[in-house]
Amino acid sequence: MQPEQFADWTYYPQLLARPVPRYTSYPTAAEFVEESFEARQRAALTALSGPVSIYLHVPYCEEICWYCGCNTGAANKRSRLTAYLEALHREIALVADVLDPSVRIEHIAFGGGSPNAIAPTEFVRIIDALVLAFRFVRPALSIEIDPRGLTRDWLTAIRGIGVTRVSLGVQTLDPKVQAAIGRVQPLDMIQRTVDGLRGAGVGSINFDLMYGLPHQSDAVLAETLAQTALLAPNRIALFGYAHVPHMIPRQRRIDAADLPDQRGRFRMAALGSRQLIDAGYQAVGFDHFALPGDPLARAALNGTLRRNFQGFTDDGASVLLGLGASAISELPGLMVQNEKNPGRYRMLIGADCLAGRKGLETGPEVARRAALIEALLCKGAAKIDSDLLAHARAALEPFAAAGQVSFANGWLRLERGSAPYARAIAAVFDAYRTTERSFSSAI
Repeated sequence: MQPEQFADWTYYPQLLARPVPRYTSYPTAAEFVEESFEARQRAALTALSGPVSIYLHVPYCEEICWYCGCNTGAANKRSRLTAYLEALHREIALVADVLDPSVRIEHIAFGGGSPNAIAPTEFVRIIDALVLAFRFVRPALSIEIDPRGLTRDWLTAIRGIGVTRVSLGVQTLDPKVQAAIGRVQPLDMIQRTVDGLRGAGVGSINFDLMYGLPHQSDAVLAETLAQTALLAPNRIALFGYAHVPHMIPRQRRIDAADLPDQRGRFRMAALGSRQLIDAGYQAVGFDHFALPGDPLARAALNGTLRRNFQGFTDDGASVLLGLGASAISELPGLMVQNEKNPGRYRMLIGADCLAGRKGLETGPEVARRAALIEALLCKGAAKIDSDLLAHARAALEPFAAAGQVSFANGWLRLERGSAPYARAIAAVFDAYRTTERSFSSAI
């Protein structure tokens, strides 16, 4: 029986049977051990030099969407937000105090949750605190925004600060699907948001979209993508919804019977990818798209594309400082995650302690595999050491037989149409995948 073809991709369900990580890092956060990492975190921060990026986490939203897997809670008590922001300001000072003067900030990203769950004046205060605490080199400044909470005052703050990139949580533009996932935001709201951001001088706008949602058919997804193309965001991320109600209780409000099966998800991803390419977007990695000329598209073409906790990125810094509850830092020889619970995070910072409470020390072997996985996902090819190839060859054979990979002269290459299998191929080199974990579907 011939395998099914959907747009540019061929469907091999056996190659997608195993859930795999998204590999926004290697090792993934699933491998982190829970213990105090404060001393190691402090030592790693003290030893830093050169360019770094900063990620600040705001774990609150005005409304909690049912599909969301982020570490976030309801911003329904101003006192809670005020106490959290006080701790975040204190953490900024604590981290800055131990950094070498040569450290300079090139990228700043605000994520959540929804950063615009806080008041725009508080956002400006955080920026002021960063400017006073760190050395900057014209940093690119990005922020995730919930369109439902984008006020005129927020647009004023975005213009005044000089935000360069905004990512919008759109997910779907279909009213029935929006109602089924607890995120109702009409098309005209998204249009006003895009117009407002462009008027505020934002040069790059990203839409986060999803397939595999309840009541979402091929036609429903196609209509969302067509409407999106008319709005012309600079970047689009098209993710597959991961339904894991045993891990995320809020997802129990979504009926699994209303979700498409794996074949349906694959078809949606394939048709969606082709539709966006036909609309003038360049495919970046396995689930991102960018208009030609956008820095992300240029990075994909010139071989400088990277992957971090924000997904595919043109950020070249190898060091990431995570600030805020649950934020993850990538440091030389160490990955460390701050305390997830905002209350306990505030207590640690209030006692002038660094908040790292989970993490993993890394070494040369981890770095070797991390570089290989990133090269496969970002460049579609990687130079592979003979010992790694020998160990992985049997696991790679099914992908090679299906025409998804090839290896010759010490290089492993992802072939045309292999995007849906990229994560599964990368997982072959994941030394931690000896035991099964709860990850999302590979497509």
